[in-house]
Amino acid sequence: MEARVDAEQRGDVAVAAVEGEVDASNAEWAGSRLRRLLTNRSHALVVDLSATTHLDSAGIAMLFQLAADMRLHQQELRVVLAGSPVARMVSLTGLDQAAAVYPTVDDAVAGARPDAV
Repeated sequence: MEARVDAEQRGDVAVAAVEGEVDASNAEWAGSRLRRLLTNRSHALVVDLSATTHLDSAGIAMLFQLAADMRLHQQELRVVLAGSPVARMVSLTGLDQAAAVYPTVDDAVAGARPDAV
């Protein structure tokens, strides 16, 4: 299965839903697609991984780099993991320390910091 990225804009927050598998074969494409959503007016990018079925080291590396690049521009990467099969991978790799993790897209858009996800 290939990855699919669906996007929408909610005010100054870009929201991207990533479906399918993100791996070495498509991580660069997915990262490029996510970066194109950002503008100078973007405060944050919400990446919804709820429907992401696989995220390998290339996908994780892409998200780490995206988070780092966004911090340089005073932008924030926010990740949604509601029931995602990749939640454990995000935790094990420490990506949840590089990007804020939220239980829902609405929470991530609002920027409400959950006590526990």
